[in-house]
Amino acid sequence: MDMQIFLQQLINGASLGSMYALIAIGYTMVYGVLRLINFAHGDIMMVGAFLTYFGMESGLSFELAALLGIIGAAIVGILTDRIAYRPLRDAPKISLLITAIGISFFLENLFTVLFGATPKAFKAPEYITKVFHIGEIYLPISVIIIPTITLIILAIVLYILYKTKYGMAIRALAFDIKTVKLMGIDADKIIMIVFMIGSALAAIGGIFYAISYPSIDPLMGVIVGLKAFAAAVLGGIGSVTGAVIGGFILGFTEILVVALFPELGGYKDAFAFFFLILVLLFKPTGIMGQDLERGRF
Repeated sequence: MDMQIFLQQLINGASLGSMYALIAIGYTMVYGVLRLINFAHGDIMMVGAFLTYFGMESGLSFELAALLGIIGAAIVGILTDRIAYRPLRDAPKISLLITAIGISFFLENLFTVLFGATPKAFKAPEYITKVFHIGEIYLPISVIIIPTITLIILAIVLYILYKTKYGMAIRALAFDIKTVKLMGIDADKIIMIVFMIGSALAAIGGIFYAISYPSIDPLMGVIVGLKAFAAAVLGGIGSVTGAVIGGFILGFTEILVVALFPELGGYKDAFAFFFLILVLLFKPTGIMGQDLERGRF
């Protein structure tokens, strides 16, 4: 592989890793607070992409349609917690896990019934899909915008967590929910904020994914969501920064391995789960993981 091809693949890996990172942040925040692997999270990403698509089809500009998708996905995340998870707050964790899987199936089948299973072409605005050529390097504007926005969002999330009262409440809740309740903090409100933030980030990841791979369908969040979960575990479940690092590692690896070994292209989805197995075997806390009895995020 020559240097130009290598740089091209690094650029593509950064873009793909950014999408995984955005979705992984939501996984890790919900887990950090509730010890819940929200397997419906990938489908929240699908909801955000679909709402954006239908917003544009209705005549809205891309920016307004994307805002609609983000807000709509955040509302779906809040309703998911309010209707499905909150009543089971004190139930065994296996009940929450089964409920999360049930919500995932519900969203997938709901959108299949309402909008059909046929993939729909996602038409991003020209200023995002525009392509530059630097030598022989193919450089779409999107592969610059997506990682940049991801890093900005990471900075915003870390600022919220460490510099605001709500962030302090989120970290306290993650450490000991019962004590937080005794101190008069509305735990359900804080958990709602966590779901709102995580779902909004999933929607942004879904929109970016639809821009990069311009086709959406009701099952688009299944594999992507599982890969984002693997990224969260790789980076350290419960660590926001770790989720981003895990997302980038997964994105780079997936792209570079296929570039170096084209014959393995059909197995590219397996690498995420291969990493997941290795991490669980040799370092269950992940790269940035920590003792979850001592700290969060």
